[in-house]
This record gives sequence, structure tokens and C-alpha cells, in this order.
Amino acid sequence: MSTSRSGFENVSRRGLLVGAAAGGLVLALRLPGQAQTAAPKFGADGMPNGWRDDPRIFVAIAPDGIVTVTCHRSEMGQGVRTSIAMVVAEELEADWSRVRIAQADGDEERYGNQDTDGSRSLRHFLLPLRRAGAGARTMLEAAAAARWGVPAAECQARDHVVTHAASGRSAGYGELAEAAAALPVPDREALRLKDPSTFRLIGQDRLVELIDNRDITTGKAVYGIDATLPGMLHAVVARPPVYGGRVVSVDDTEALKVPGVLRTLRIETPGMPSEFQPVGGVAVIARNTWAAMKGREALKITWEDGPNAVYSSDSYREMLQRGVRNPAKAVREQGDVDAALRTAATRVEAEYYIPHLAQSPLEPPAALVRIRDGRAECWACTQAPQVTRLRLAQKLGLQPENVTVHVTLLGGGFGRKSKPDFVLEAGLCSQAMDGAPVKLTWTREDDLHNGYYHTVSMQRLEAGLDAGGKPVAWLHRSAAPTIGAIFAPDPKVQLPFELGMGFLNAPFAIPNMRMENPEAPAHVRIGWFRSVSNVPHAFAVQSFIAEMAHAAGRDPKDYLLEVIGPARIIDPTEIGDAWNHGEDPRTYPIDTGRLRRVVERAASEIGWGRQMPRGRGLGIAGHYSFCSYVAVAAEVEVDDRGTMRIPRVDIAIDCGPLVNVDRVRSQMEGAVVFATGLATSAEISFRNGRAEQANLDSYELTRIDSAPREIRVHLLPSRDYDQPLGGVGEPGVPPVAPALANAVFAATGKRIRRLPIRDQLTS
Repeated sequence: MSTSRSGFENVSRRGLLVGAAAGGLVLALRLPGQAQTAAPKFGADGMPNGWRDDPRIFVAIAPDGIVTVTCHRSEMGQGVRTSIAMVVAEELEADWSRVRIAQADGDEERYGNQDTDGSRSLRHFLLPLRRAGAGARTMLEAAAAARWGVPAAECQARDHVVTHAASGRSAGYGELAEAAAALPVPDREALRLKDPSTFRLIGQDRLVELIDNRDITTGKAVYGIDATLPGMLHAVVARPPVYGGRVVSVDDTEALKVPGVLRTLRIETPGMPSEFQPVGGVAVIARNTWAAMKGREALKITWEDGPNAVYSSDSYREMLQRGVRNPAKAVREQGDVDAALRTAATRVEAEYYIPHLAQSPLEPPAALVRIRDGRAECWACTQAPQVTRLRLAQKLGLQPENVTVHVTLLGGGFGRKSKPDFVLEAGLCSQAMDGAPVKLTWTREDDLHNGYYHTVSMQRLEAGLDAGGKPVAWLHRSAAPTIGAIFAPDPKVQLPFELGMGFLNAPFAIPNMRMENPEAPAHVRIGWFRSVSNVPHAFAVQSFIAEMAHAAGRDPKDYLLEVIGPARIIDPTEIGDAWNHGEDPRTYPIDTGRLRRVVERAASEIGWGRQMPRGRGLGIAGHYSFCSYVAVAAEVEVDDRGTMRIPRVDIAIDCGPLVNVDRVRSQMEGAVVFATGLATSAEISFRNGRAEQANLDSYELTRIDSAPREIRVHLLPSRDYDQPLGGVGEPGVPPVAPALANAVFAATGKRIRRLPIRDQLTS
């Protein structure tokens, strides 16, 4: 969720610009002058890097009829380039085979916010994209009408052709593009958007081929690690093994003897907080990556580890545990929790732990930078091109307008590539080589040892049940080092956007509730991770509700629905969530009816309540995040040796209206596989300040033999395209781990309160 500006702006009015390019038509959405509304009180309250959304969406039609849509977001496997083009093509009535995509360079002034994060690329831009396509269609119809001397209302655009039914005349988009460019831009309010019942691409349950599919499958697609330039050099960096450490001395004699090594470069360690700056160390620059890596191995470096050398996961976990066992600052309170707990017929208590996690995208960070004639040019797999541009300019002593950031495809991101430290390293290396192009590559070991980690977390929950097993009191303490620690002197408590991810905004029908946030200092770089703080909060909350159900002697699914309560609309700000995913709570309230429906759907599809053989069990969990509602029902099998298998997972999502149906399914399938690894095998642990995991043999992602055998996705779509969209990229992750843990209990009677599950089933 990184951006180059803080605060949140809600832009309410946009217009269309028009211009001719190479004889064709170019349309762009823009902000008209300074007409902006004041920043609302809701939104990114307290965020060190608030969200700003003011897109400029460009659509061009060439004389040959080819339509090119500029994508202002990064493609990292979620299909955003295809989905953005689909929306424009739908309203434009374009022939999909004649639609192309162009990737926007990093330029906030030209393209608006370009951060690919928060599951909001379509959530925020569906209507602007539709207007861009409708504006181009309207102008093409007007151009045809002027040519034929007929009313524009009698002309209809469809399948890349404008026709006049009464006279039988027709003209292709390419023929009309130049004439359309000379016409006045239609007023936004006068645009005629298509009736959703006539959609042929948006929301259709048919496969729309990814716009990059052929290039990706034939190896022509360029990722950050693929970028090349003539005369390019290569670099890797030996970084401090402990965050905040620095080089005391370096002997590069042997490194410089390695064939192909050209020089070494000291990179200074920044102060803390380090934000997006490199952590320091020694770069080795060579004629190829292998030589650079061998040169790095030959360096003799003496390190000073600094204050974080004391950081060890075992002792830190004990500190977190002490924190959640004592009263802390209340961040949400309703009713009298203490009195309700004292008089409860039954008390339930549990603590849940999640370790640090690594984003570990398939493609590690990589960037290519060239400096010449006072200008820098960069090719990078970045999720945040505009902040990359700004930070690179600052690091090199250039003006931002003299820096160009070309966004390549990303081989995964998950939040890691929103931090441009790797790009800055490449820039420093190019500068040291008199501007020669240098590609800097992180290895898997680099990324696991020196990355931005998902926060470690300890959660304690206490509940009071009445004589009938109904919940009457809820106390939840959440302790975790905050992402804010990379921006400001260690704040030690979670920020509003972290607290608003499944913690403050628990939409439960419990009369007495209190949420507390104990302090937790950070000793490593904490960064964004797919689903962010929803991961630990959902694991704890949904696991605990299942424990409450067991204590009450109730079915877990029925009890979950009882805790959610009847269908109702909740203003998140009224239950303490000032952030609300950066959205207006009037537009995006919490709808418990939608949450209930996904729970019921997932349970129904998996056959909840059916008789299970020995060693098998069903578990369920539901969660609201990124303005969408997701539930997961999982079937787990555990044999006598403690080996766990997952025969089936059913996942149901209500994200409002659907755009690219195939990609929604793909994102849910991917979320299940991704989250299965988080639940069963993934962990980054620290000893003496050093990450203990070095590669995928020790940091275990989901492997084929541990993946669910069958994943079934169930969509609860809305056909009301006036309804705001929810997110898709992240909401599928949070409920997976608690569903699996609850299924393990049903299969074995063993509670999982610590992730990863891994070897906990063998005893």
C-alpha cells in the first residue's frame, strides 16, 4: 500500500480530454483543474502512506482500427491488464481480437495513483473505465452521423463497426477515428452506458483469453528479471545479516580476482526507520550475474550487527505472550466486558500465534537502471512505479521529471515489490559505473534474509457464554509489530489500517466487546503482504469461534452464524474502524447478510453435516476484507502417522458485481493454494537477529503433494453494476487457515493455535 503522498483524497468530478495522435482518436480521463473535494474524515486515518486515487485512463484508436488501452496498474498474475481492457472494450463495443494494452510508466501526475495494492484496481476504476469506453463509442457514432448526415441516435456501434440501419451504411472504427478526434467531448453526465443485460465481456461466465497469454506461454513476455540493454552489467549485494547492521570493514581483494568482476561498491546503511531505502552492504558489479555472485562469496566483510542482534523468535514470542495476557490500550469498547465475563456460565480462553512470513514471489526483485545525459531510465517489476520514480530521483540527485520508470510484468508480488529498495540499489550501481546500464538481481536467499516480512502476531481471546451457550462477552487482544515502523520511530502499536483488518470491525452480535492493542516493537522490516493483518486476525477469530461452539456443544457452522447474527447493515466507523479500507462507510458498510450467505453457501457445497470417516473432518470460517465476503469450508484427513491431506476445499465469495469471471475464480483458487502454505508449512524465524530460513527447502510454500486435491469456487455475483465492487486479489486468503485448523480439530480432536501446522499432528 505504498504511495508517494500521504492522506486520502476523494475525487468526485472527472471529465474527458480528447486529442488526435497519428491520425487517430485518443481519450483520457483527467481531473478538471483544481476541482477537488476536501479529504473526508473517513479513510486512511493514521496511515503513513494514505491512498490517493485520481486515474487518468487513456484509450487510443488508430487508423487501422486497433484499440490500445493504457493500464496504470501493474500486472503480477492477477489479470489486471486484461480486466481493465475488457471494461473499456465492453463499453466501446470493440472487437476483443483488436484490443491491445500499453503499460503506463511511473508518472503520478499523468496517470494518477498507480499502486497495485489493496485489491482496488477494479474496485475504484470500474465506472471511470466504463466512461472512457462509452465516451469513445459516443464520439465514433457522432462522427459517422456527421459523415452520413443523419441523427447520431440512429447510429449504433457494435463489434468495431458503426452502422446506420435505415440506410444500410457502415464504417469501421479506424475509418472514423480521425474525424471523431475533431468532435467535442461528450459531457460525462450525458454518456450513455450500456445496460448490463447487454454485456458480452463483463461478468460473462466465459473464458476471455488473457491479453498477455501468448507472450507469457511462448516466453516472449518481459519480466523485471528479463530486462536487457546492450552493454549491460550485472550486480548483486552482500547485505547486513541483521536489520540495522553495517559494514565495519571489507576486503575485496579476492572478489576482484574473480573473472568478470569489475568493481565493488559500499552502500551505506540508512538510519532507522529505513522506509524504502537499501539496507546497506557491499555491491559487486560484474559482466554477468554468476561472476557477481562468486565475487560476493569472496568478499571478506566484518559486520557490526547493531541493536537488533538480540532479536530471536522464541524470546520475542514469549514477550508477545506476556503482552496479550495483561490489559492494554482499548481501541474498541461496547458494553461491560468485565462484568459479563464475571457472571458468564462458561468462559473460553485461547491464544493464537502466527510467525513472520515472506512474500516469496516466484520472481525475486530485479531492476535495470541506466543513467545518461542527466536522466535515469529504469526497468523494474514494481507494484509502485510512482514512488519508485520519486525515491530513485532522490537517491541519484535528479529531478523526478528526469527519471523514467518502465513497469515490466511481475512474476508475483504479494506486497514485496511495492518497496523499491532493490531499484535504488541498481541506480547506485549504475551511477558508480558512470551511468552504464546495470541490472541488479536478488537471489531467493537475499529475499528471505533481507526482505520486508509479514508481521509476527500473538492474539488472545476470551469469551463468556450464558447458560444456553450464547456469547455475552468478547475480549480480543492483538499484539504485532506494525508496518508503520518502517516509516516512523517504532510506534509499537498497530495503525488504524491494520486494526481495521478483521479486528476492530468484527461484525458480531455480542453485546459486550472490547479490543485491546498491546505494544510490540519491530526488529525487522515489516511490509505489506497479501491480505496483510487480516491473516492473523481471521486465524484467531475464526478458530476461537469454533472453540466457543465446542464449549457450547453446538455445531460450528450454526454457531458461527449465530455469532454473526441476523442480516443487518453496520457502519464500520460506529464500531471503531476509522479506516474502512479507505472507503466511504455509506458506500461500503458491512452487510452481515452477505457474510452469512457465503458461510451458508460454502457449507452447503461441501456437504456440511455429513458423516465423516475416522481421521477426517470438516472445518469452516468466514471473513470480511477489502469490501468482499468470503467463506471457506475445508475437508481434512489426518492419518495415524500425523500426515495431513486436504481432499477438498470449497470457497464462496461475494464481491459484488463481477468483471472478469475467470480471473475471480483463478484468484480464489490461487488464494487457497497460497494460504494452504501459510497454514501448513511457511515460517520465517529469527535467531540473533538473523533469518534462519534461506531458500524454499526451509521456507516451504505449498507443494503439489500438500495442495488441496480439489478446489471448488462458488460465486455469489450481483447483476447490479451500480453496486460498488469489492476486492478480489486478497480476500480469499484469510479464512483458509482457520478453516483448515478447525477441520483438523474435527478430524483429530487436536486444536491448532500456532501456525504453521507442520509437525504438530505427529504427537
